[in-house]
Amino acid sequence: LTAKLNVNGHAYQPFSAVTAERMADLMRQENPQHRLTRIDITDLFMANPPQANMTTMFTPYCMLRLYADLIPELPDRVLYLDTDIVCRRSFSNLYQEPMKDVDIAGVLDHYGKWWFHHKLTWFDYINSGVLLMNLASIRQDGLLVRCRRLIRHRWLFMPDQSALNIIAKSKQILPRKYNEQHKVETDTVFQHFTTSFRFWPRFRIVTVKPWQISAVHQQLGLHEYDDLLNDYRQLAPKLKEVS
Repeated sequence: LTAKLNVNGHAYQPFSAVTAERMADLMRQENPQHRLTRIDITDLFMANPPQANMTTMFTPYCMLRLYADLIPELPDRVLYLDTDIVCRRSFSNLYQEPMKDVDIAGVLDHYGKWWFHHKLTWFDYINSGVLLMNLASIRQDGLLVRCRRLIRHRWLFMPDQSALNIIAKSKQILPRKYNEQHKVETDTVFQHFTTSFRFWPRFRIVTVKPWQISAVHQQLGLHEYDDLLNDYRQLAPKLKEVS
């Protein structure tokens, strides 16, 4: 999903069709069955914009998925991934997870679970960076309709994630391995490069994304993905050329 947006003079450019086709070619080289579909939802977004959350610290693009129920091209089940996710092994079991009477499924937020929850005795605040969405159910019960209404009228710190946690009542908590936000384990499926707090030798906030190669090496001391990062080094300039 992409869109062309202009917020307070800042022009957000959509993911270009040429770049999408270039990426699709690369994907098909690995597997001829792979495909990439670019869907521009500028009109849908601007017809009902999240007015109260257009200028938060997060870009408006984080809220595009809250319009997924309005897009007929999307299937009844969608696995949403943030761009700072690295897939370490097959996620087929996750995609086939039973979702009877469930709108969304996700992993508890590593930090937020302690601060935000509906019941004092039960953790239920999920990190929406990996989100299995039952669009068939969502289209029936109007979950995303209510989320869009909320972000239109009420400012939220993390608008998309907060709205989903506030509104969704039928959600499923997934095992941590499907959205590892802290320490990678042997069974980790998705590693999420989220912001973390470090307390030694001094307190500091660390935000490193997987495409920030020097920071991945120097701040995280992580070299496990060097083969992928070397591929990225070669591909990134080529993708910029066609953008």
